[in-house]
Amino acid sequence: MIRIGTSGFSYDDWKGRFYPARTRREEMLSFYARSFVTVEINTTFYRIPGPGLLADLARRTPAGFDFVVKVHQSLTHTPEPDPEAFGAVRAAVAPLAEAGKLGALLAQFPHSFRRSRAAELRLAELRREFPVGPLVVEFRHAGWAQERTFALLRDLDIGFCCVDEPALDGLMPPVARATADIGYVRFHGRNAAKWFNHDQAHERYEYHYSPAELSEWVDPVLRLETETERTYALFNNHYLGNAAENARDLARLLGQILPDPEPLQPTLDLE
Repeated sequence: MIRIGTSGFSYDDWKGRFYPARTRREEMLSFYARSFVTVEINTTFYRIPGPGLLADLARRTPAGFDFVVKVHQSLTHTPEPDPEAFGAVRAAVAPLAEAGKLGALLAQFPHSFRRSRAAELRLAELRREFPVGPLVVEFRHAGWAQERTFALLRDLDIGFCCVDEPALDGLMPPVARATADIGYVRFHGRNAAKWFNHDQAHERYEYHYSPAELSEWVDPVLRLETETERTYALFNNHYLGNAAENARDLARLLGQILPDPEPLQPTLDLE
């Protein structure tokens, strides 16, 4: 099972590209779910929501749809994790788990998170605090791309996030490995010029994949599918709707037919 989607869905700059021009924010998820079966929620990296928010997202999506939730930055981007944040994240995602719509938790560590014994213990702590359900870890530093890492993740039953990103010194290479029952590929784009040098965060992900570039991932993704119960392919090159377009491109290369969403019914303006 290969589940294809995007990292986030609520982008105003997708209007007129993926969404109809007059789409309201509250309409975006239902429209998105007409084409895709999964989405990665990244706002949870910046703020841990109350359980009601994710419960509402679950209600607004059809059966078979699921969410990957990115864990809060206080658990990945600080010298020591915030103990209270573990419980808050568990409470926030509980409605998704109860609805059968929690695909996985994603813990993305920064480039400064280097492989060490202390870092390995931190991964073990993450698994202890999230003992139930799929957990995926993304590394940004290339020092993690070694067999010792993959063996550790297998021991902890943590999925390895394979990444497509610029070929820059120190960044993770495009290694496709399965270390748990879940496979995961995250497409960040290959904007080398803006990866470390940008004014706005979105500039890093301003990129559109060519069919030839996406073709490089067809065999690795298909291999991950045979080694896991399900494999996710999520596109984070979200600027101007590139993620949605490239997600559909990859689906076609993999032989999947994603439905074209039906047009939204026009909203009457009674004012």
